[in-house]
Amino acid sequence: METTRQEKISRMLQKELGEIFLLYARELQGTLITVTGVRISPDLGIAHTHLSIFPSNKSIAVLEKVKEDTKAIRFDLGKRVRHQLRIVPSLFFHVDDSLDYLENIDKLLKSDPPGPATEE
Repeated sequence: METTRQEKISRMLQKELGEIFLLYARELQGTLITVTGVRISPDLGIAHTHLSIFPSNKSIAVLEKVKEDTKAIRFDLGKRVRHQLRIVPSLFFHVDDSLDYLENIDKLLKSDPPGPATEE
């Protein structure tokens, strides 16, 4: 269970990282990156960030590019939160594929179900 401080810092990091990725996505033409959640460790030293990437077929390539640029992203984040946090947490990025999962479920529900089996 997260403490109130962890929740507040997670929300702040999510907002700031969202703005950073808005600018970052301009480099990656035709790609939309959304920060869906940030989970921060109790010592506030590690932040696991979940990213939703659209279109989903580019998600692995974009995630690798983001992981390569982690130092620059952390530096930009540090400039933005330098007055709120003493130590900028280490960033670990993960793909959030929950939207793909929901889309798949929706597609399965909309497809024509087979008719009821009748025994004669």
